[in-house]
Amino acid sequence: MLIAFALSGMIILGFSFPRDESHTAMLISEPIPIAIESHPAEDNSKNINLQWHTEKVGNGDNLSTLFQRANFSAVDVYQISSSPKGKSLSNLFPGESLRFGIDESNQLREVHYARSPLETHVFTRQGTRYSAEKKLRQPEIILSYREGIIQDSLYLSGKKANLPDKLIMEMANIFGWDIDFVFDIRPGDSFSLLYEDRFIDGEKLSVGNIIAASFTNRKKTLNAVRYTDSNGVSDYYTPKGLSMRKTFLRTPLDIFRISSGFNLRRKHPIHKKIKAHRGVDYAAPRGTPVYAAGAGKVIEVGYSKANGNYVFLQHGQTYITKYLHLNKKKVRRGQTVKQKQLIGTVGSTGYATGPHLHYEFLVNGMHRNPRTVKLPQAKPVATSEKIAFNAATAPILVQLAQYQKSTQLALRESPSSNAN
Repeated sequence: MLIAFALSGMIILGFSFPRDESHTAMLISEPIPIAIESHPAEDNSKNINLQWHTEKVGNGDNLSTLFQRANFSAVDVYQISSSPKGKSLSNLFPGESLRFGIDESNQLREVHYARSPLETHVFTRQGTRYSAEKKLRQPEIILSYREGIIQDSLYLSGKKANLPDKLIMEMANIFGWDIDFVFDIRPGDSFSLLYEDRFIDGEKLSVGNIIAASFTNRKKTLNAVRYTDSNGVSDYYTPKGLSMRKTFLRTPLDIFRISSGFNLRRKHPIHKKIKAHRGVDYAAPRGTPVYAAGAGKVIEVGYSKANGNYVFLQHGQTYITKYLHLNKKKVRRGQTVKQKQLIGTVGSTGYATGPHLHYEFLVNGMHRNPRTVKLPQAKPVATSEKIAFNAATAPILVQLAQYQKSTQLALRESPSSNAN
């Protein structure tokens, strides 16, 4: 059923998918063919009638205490723990379970170790030892849809739309190359997304990945869709197959506020003279991780009276990024780094009035504003993948558009939208 509810003057709509199959079929009239049938673990008893007893792992439990509670001896513990793959039973965690299969002569024949609803290790007695087999179950995947309107922050608006933290962060990562979610978003911006809900035996297990998403920021709409290529690598792309990722991060740390922007006529806070500020200062707590903005090579690591601890990275022949006033340096000169690899931590070394990162972005030796410079895009979908990409993503994008249209229609027809 379609659910519409008002929160703080904002109407948020979402689709709820009941577990009754007839209703699910009605809501997803053209389902995306990604659902995977779920099968119970096979019975490995081979026509032997076994009686079963289950013990849940609690705090402080180990293999011996569980076997003792189930009335089995230390010999049974030794035989199964010394068998191939028996070491997997040495680290048990609360919430897991052991299921004991006992034959008519009261002998232990099987032990099923359920590590999770999707993974079970089956130990079968072979004389005085046990063979082991790992059984994996695939969850049933059903698509869910949510949308919302920004009133304050992305996080709070996402929570009002009943989105788990995982999906809010994933959405921020997808669009974070183009949108600064601290400074760019405005009240009235909106988002919508299709994502995976994972079920096992009719019970919701967890949320999966975002399959498609749309974000409207300042009346400009960005669309993204997930695609897995022939090598099994998944990423997010525009409908035309351009990567949502850029070769550089817009900001090289997660927690910050801008304490001083790019300004060629700034008055220096210590020297009290007009001196060009050719970077951006990000104030953050001391010790905050600082990441490489892009893949490259460390060309300078050191200390100076003005810059404090610093790291300079070279990215191909065109770009250089600089990171100053670090508390600690985590790389060495000549080292190759990947994008978002830890290279240091925020500090206040050198000429600094407090903990912050001074970040510079150079293009062909010329300083550019890191917040506004046009960032080069990552590689698009390969030409050899284009047909498969279009075939896989087109129906997903159509379904996202259909849900958006349905909720807009429901919003116009709802009583609250007609109220004066």
